[in-house]
Amino acid sequence: MIITRNSAWWLRTNEMRFAVIQFPGSNCDQDCVASINGIEGLEAEYVWHKQTSLRDYDAIVLPGGFAYGDYLRCGAIARFSPIMKAVIADAAEGKLVLGTCNGFQILCEAGLLPGALVRNRGMRFVCDMVTMRVEVSDSAFTRDCAEGTLLRMPVAHGEGCYFVDAETLSDLKENGQIILRYANARGEIVPEANPNGSIENIAGISNRAGNVFGLMPHPDRASDERLGSADGAKIFRSMLSTIEMQRAQTGADLSRRVA
Repeated sequence: MIITRNSAWWLRTNEMRFAVIQFPGSNCDQDCVASINGIEGLEAEYVWHKQTSLRDYDAIVLPGGFAYGDYLRCGAIARFSPIMKAVIADAAEGKLVLGTCNGFQILCEAGLLPGALVRNRGMRFVCDMVTMRVEVSDSAFTRDCAEGTLLRMPVAHGEGCYFVDAETLSDLKENGQIILRYANARGEIVPEANPNGSIENIAGISNRAGNVFGLMPHPDRASDERLGSADGAKIFRSMLSTIEMQRAQTGADLSRRVA
């Protein structure tokens, strides 16, 4: 991306703006906006799925819900919404993109993340509080968490079983793309801690570049102790820290170029 004095408007403000995409059927968009706006330094706004640009935002969030009623497959229709061209283009330029629950499904359908989300083990909808272990502490989305940190967040899904072929699974491991795994209260990765049957207890992954992250649990529903956990806020704060680092680096690069 070429940085100019005009295109670097965001270097002149302290506000970090998050776009929360609204699809027909989104039902966690309000949760995401409320959670993000509750964190100092962040500002979230709704963006309707028919919009075609996200250039004024520092990060993008695809919330949970049932986009287009989950017809065909979860996320299969939402993947073709006009806004997704902007999401894909901005992701290619390095902008942070977070997909929670249905948003994770949309990211997989759009090809921004590998693999697929299929029917839960047992073929039943799961609504529960789960524990996850942070596998990668220096990712853009877990920067404020030490490796091995346990996070508690709720899940609510019928198709949250993450599946990927053996070759891609090997790549995910080799490239450090498995960010979160379901674990028990002692941090052990065991079958009993897996709510949906996801391969190797995978709860969240990133793309190879590290700027796109999908997870099945809801950080937006665990951002306040009054909700039973504030661990979800750590995801949003980590994104804040990452953007601050990006701004500092881009500002330094811009200063050198202008000079």
